[in-house]
Amino acid sequence: MTHNTFTIDLPSPDAEVPVLRVAGDLDHHTAPRLREALEAVPFAPGKGVVLDLSGLAYSDSTGITVFINAYKRARAAGGLLLLAALNPDLLQVFRIIGLDQIFVFHPTIDEAITAFRQE
Repeated sequence: MTHNTFTIDLPSPDAEVPVLRVAGDLDHHTAPRLREALEAVPFAPGKGVVLDLSGLAYSDSTGITVFINAYKRARAAGGLLLLAALNPDLLQVFRIIGLDQIFVFHPTIDEAITAFRQE
C-alpha cells in the first residue's frame, strides 16, 4: 500500500463556519492527531466543524472510531460535525459499514457549509 502523508489543516479562528481539512492516510499511526484536533473543537449548540475529507485517501477502523467519537461528543453538546467531499471509494466503504446511519455525507464543502448554517 502506498502511504500518503497525513495532514490536518485547522480552520482559522475567526471562520464563520470552521472547516478542518484532512488529507492522506488515516490509520492507527495518524488517528491520534485527528483525535487531538477534534478535541479542540468547541462543540456547543450551533457550534462545530465541517470536515473536508476531499484529500482523505484511506481510513482504517481507528480513524472511523475517531469520527464516531467526535460525532457523539458533538451531539451530546448540541453541536455539529459534518463530513464533506469524501472520495467515491471511501464513501462506499463508509456506507457499507453503516456510517450513513450516523452521518449525512455532503458531496461538497459548500453544501456542508450551507447545511451547517441551516442547523
